[in-house]
Amino acid sequence: MGRQRNLTSTEILAQFFFALKICRIGSIPDLANVVFMGMGEPADNAEEVNMALDILTHVDLFHMGQTKVTVSTVAPTPEAFSYFQDSPCVLAWSVHAANDDLRRKLVPTTKYTMAELRQGLIDTLLKRPKRLRATMLEVALIDGVNDSDEAAEELVDFIRVIMESVPGIKLVCNIIPFNDIGHATFRKPSMEKVQRFQRILWDHNVYSHIRTTRGDDESAACGQLATKRLKSLQ
Repeated sequence: MGRQRNLTSTEILAQFFFALKICRIGSIPDLANVVFMGMGEPADNAEEVNMALDILTHVDLFHMGQTKVTVSTVAPTPEAFSYFQDSPCVLAWSVHAANDDLRRKLVPTTKYTMAELRQGLIDTLLKRPKRLRATMLEVALIDGVNDSDEAAEELVDFIRVIMESVPGIKLVCNIIPFNDIGHATFRKPSMEKVQRFQRILWDHNVYSHIRTTRGDDESAACGQLATKRLKSLQ
């Protein structure tokens, strides 16, 4: 879709405010977690994101626990992680593949090697308090693209360096089955392949879980709404 503009901290917080209101009116359980991810890149709007984080976690305002708020970045540069070095949140990285060639195909904006980006994450985590060294690496699994045994083993080797370099780190790999958007090449992998990928990580002592997909039956899951909206405008 391309970037249209950045949200202000007020606009970011308004989404949370109205979500709380919907929960209250609809007798829905209160929100337990907040994740900055998806349509935008937090590192491209770090000042406003950090302002929103401070308000979300302030004891006299929304009072969200710092470990309950996550900022996910694709890491456009190794320095991107440092923008949130002192932020009251957990850091997450949309990795998708440890192999440089494959990741460039999946993330065309990538200008740095995975080793360079990984070092940026390590340097930032080492400067954070241990209670905020919990880190999530996200992998959107695509059938026949990055769901092979080889890709899983490369990811294990990639993650091991982080775990060995950061004392006190609590690292989890979030496996996200790709949501179908009608693309000719990118398809959702079978659950058997997703679980096999997870098992390889588990067998090498890398904790991982498979994210439950919600809304895909109504084309409202991650990535689907924007794609449909874009197609309707073309």
